[in-house]
Amino acid sequence: MSLPLGRDWLASHLPHQGSMSLLDEIVRWDATTLLAHARRHGDADHPLRRGGELPITAGIEYGAQAAAAHGALVAASSFPQAGLLASVRDVRFHARRLDDVAGPLEIVAEQLGSGAAGVMYRFEVSAASVHLVEGRVTVAFRR
Repeated sequence: MSLPLGRDWLASHLPHQGSMSLLDEIVRWDATTLLAHARRHGDADHPLRRGGELPITAGIEYGAQAAAAHGALVAASSFPQAGLLASVRDVRFHARRLDDVAGPLEIVAEQLGSGAAGVMYRFEVSAASVHLVEGRVTVAFRR
């Protein structure tokens, strides 16, 4: 599979569709970690904009989508197991908003553990080496 993986790959492998598909490309990945880029965080019609801005809390969704993309890439079949965002923990915000950030967002998702019931990821959203938001998400698999 050649990198980067763009929006067509993301649309065919993730449940996030249309404007809610926030990632633009997967730049690199391995067995535990993925790096993605997103460029539309400044768009006036961004689906997570509130009160004329994209709040920093939207960074959690970027991290969750990067985790979903990693899960799709490491899945044994071409149809990864569907999951639900079950928990968000240890979130630290280092900015107030995302729409005023210049350049692409860089989203890292690192798998911390997995099992039959779900998977846990650490995520970080940054731009130009400036940390914006970080935390952990747990995805529970549907049974």
